[in-house]
Amino acid sequence: MTEKFKRVHIIVLDSVGIGEASDAAKYGDEGCDTLGHTAEAMVGLNAPNLARLGLSNIRPERPILGVPVQPQPAAYYSKMHEVSAGKDSMDGHWEMMGLPVLTPLHTFPNGFPEELISKIEAFSGRKVIWNKPASGTEIIKKLGERQMKTGELIVYTSGDSVLQIAAHEKVIPLEELYKICEYSRKLTIDEPYHLGRVIARPFLGDNAENFERTANRRDLTLVPPEKTVLDLLAEAGLDTLAIGKINDIFSGQGIKEGWHTVSNDDGMERFISILDRDFHGLSFTNLVDFDAKYGHRREPVLFGKAIETFDRQLGQALSKLKEDDLLIITADHGNDPGFRGTDHTREYVPLLVYSPAFAAGQELPVRETFADLGATITDNFKTTMPKVGTSFLDALK
Repeated sequence: MTEKFKRVHIIVLDSVGIGEASDAAKYGDEGCDTLGHTAEAMVGLNAPNLARLGLSNIRPERPILGVPVQPQPAAYYSKMHEVSAGKDSMDGHWEMMGLPVLTPLHTFPNGFPEELISKIEAFSGRKVIWNKPASGTEIIKKLGERQMKTGELIVYTSGDSVLQIAAHEKVIPLEELYKICEYSRKLTIDEPYHLGRVIARPFLGDNAENFERTANRRDLTLVPPEKTVLDLLAEAGLDTLAIGKINDIFSGQGIKEGWHTVSNDDGMERFISILDRDFHGLSFTNLVDFDAKYGHRREPVLFGKAIETFDRQLGQALSKLKEDDLLIITADHGNDPGFRGTDHTREYVPLLVYSPAFAAGQELPVRETFADLGATITDNFKTTMPKVGTSFLDALK
């Protein structure tokens, strides 16, 4: 059998959920709705390309304000439910690639044990301060000036399974910060810590009023314990191109070529440029600004403006797609900027599936796992199928 599509493109709108998942109460997230609350704060989103594809058709009973339901959407549309135990980026992306995280990773709402902190201090020769949950932007505002004077490490966590280390780039050079994070990653792979990620969080600025986290962030995740769809594609000789933090999330496994990006705009520009390349396989893009810059900071208007900017760039990308291209737009979790707290929110994620080859789009059944996405991709390329997930390729006509 021949494959339907020569190239498949996934764009992950990091944290752009579409309403509380069926198990939101388990996470204390009843009432969350990233897209809904963002659109309300904007008094309507101006996103004509997402509208044309069928974003509001996903939930016509409660359309996204400013995004009209289409009588004939251009894309196949649905939403996906996560089965992974967490609501972290790693969990979401791994599940998309056929590897749900069913055993909960550890979180540390009261800070990390002294034994771990002492080892980080001994290795780095620097004292650790804070060691509690915090908003990243707020903690550098609170402790950044002290860190500049003392050279200490600001260690903090969140509701996710993560250890983050913040430091001023001119006080602790990037390579030193990365080495400290790499050491911390080695300590926290196995029990008793078993953390999902260690993140280097460098920042710049002169004082608390102008500190800004830089694009030199580095995520050190666990190595996937089994093969993902990326590995299956790579083993079959197909191209696997990663844009944004995809390479970090999968620890480079199964990725042929990757590009670090500094913003959503940069990520979309890179994606638009690779559409001019003659490759055979998968491109996988993560746009993290929604999450890192606006979701955790609970900035719904800025979140909405970022969606509108993405929509304009999406228009450029759509014009470059060919009949043998398949574009999938989705998200990895929610991060409702109109919700309480600063953590991710347990939500359904949108699923928009488009090709110029489609005469028209239509509704797909709600996907019970993100892994259906990976199963569809392997089905298209006729590679080994992942253990988890049901392909919806045959429904695309």
